Amino acid sequence: MAKKAFLLAGILLIIDQIIKIWVKTNMQLEEQFAVLGQWFFIRFIENYGMAFGMEFGGEIGKIILTSFRFVAILAIAFYIIYLEKHKAHKGLIFCMAMIFAGALGNLVDSMFYGMIFNDSYGQIATFLPQNGGYSSFMHGKVVDMFYAPIIRGHFPAWFPFWANQSFEFFRPIFNFADACITSGVFTVIIFQRKFFKK
Repeated sequence: MAKKAFLLAGILLIIDQIIKIWVKTNMQLEEQFAVLGQWFFIRFIENYGMAFGMEFGGEIGKIILTSFRFVAILAIAFYIIYLEKHKAHKGLIFCMAMIFAGALGNLVDSMFYGMIFNDSYGQIATFLPQNGGYSSFMHGKVVDMFYAPIIRGHFPAWFPFWANQSFEFFRPIFNFADACITSGVFTVIIFQRKFFKK
């Protein structure tokens, strides 16, 4: 079962990296195009931080976050093996594989993208540019592209704090790796009684 889980994680990782590399080598930063009318876009952004574009404490924070990701990925891998040995529910093992794949996908960006791509400001990035990448090891930016502002509108004048201000749902821009992590976590929460019977 662990082999199947890691195979799933490998497939998800490859999908994640194919999408990111395509975006990075075909779009300039902040460029976007519609996929489903005004409800779903591919919009290219990069960030130094966590899932859904959140950031954490500058360059030092970046190194801490990347190191934490690496340790967390190792812990998840060992946990998957532990779950198999203890004959855990298959659904739990596959959810952990999704979380593992998502965390690994964003770690690849953080560790290597700064070295293998030049920047995307006003240009389409080149893979393995002659003059080197835009940054050093562990200082790469995470590529995000999925933007789904499903609901757009304005708060009414009587609404406290945000009166007459515009709002969007869903505002964060995310990537396939983020979607894997989120899907895995929410599935575990929804089916926790089934997954953790003991």
